[in-house]
Amino acid sequence: MSFLKAEWRKLAIANYIVDKSILKESIPKGTELDIWNGNCYISFVGFMFINTSILGVKVPFHTNFEEVNLRFYVLRKENNKWKRGVVFIREFVPKIIPAYLANMIYKEHYKAVPMEHVWNIHSNSLEVEYKLYSNNRAHTFNLITEKNTHSIEQGSEEEFITEHYWGYTKVNEQKTFEYQVTHPRWDAYSVIDHTIDVDFGILYGEEFSFLSTVEPSSVMLAEGSAITVENKTIIL
Repeated sequence: MSFLKAEWRKLAIANYIVDKSILKESIPKGTELDIWNGNCYISFVGFMFINTSILGVKVPFHTNFEEVNLRFYVLRKENNKWKRGVVFIREFVPKIIPAYLANMIYKEHYKAVPMEHVWNIHSNSLEVEYKLYSNNRAHTFNLITEKNTHSIEQGSEEEFITEHYWGYTKVNEQKTFEYQVTHPRWDAYSVIDHTIDVDFGILYGEEFSFLSTVEPSSVMLAEGSAITVENKTIIL
């Protein structure tokens, strides 16, 4: 049985090109940074969990909720094949139970805070916004996109960002947790405009505070799909 089943919908993604050295201490054992076109990326992501169940159980008032996270991309070679995965710096959700379980079982870095979202369909556009509250401040990610989706092209930056099917957690210097995330290939929306009003230092630590003053290299909105998060294995 999968640990978690849900839909991930309307994934707002802001991508930043960073120096590899900023992630050196966060790379889990057994993995290496996944570099695309010579660039090292981190992504600020907001999306919705829909119809969520944990170990087959839908917890009342915990089926639909927001998540906002900061993540980067890694590779792991196994049996002469590369697995492409993500590592989370920190994840925010508005529900205590999912945060507690993810931290306890997967050693992730979840924190429960007040959150809200907006999905508005206008005559010629779609508006998606995710907002969280931390340290007496609202942190907001807003996108305006075209109404219709397009297929993500093979070999594109959109494909690199969205086509990672493994999660890795650095438990300590000697141990890594690995888990599989399953979903079909996603479609995306063309972004017309975006606003990011976030204090990255407050949310993710002083080493990431510079992100508050730079523009992302790209901004995306993926439609998402049904997903599963499988049970973890241990890499020593």
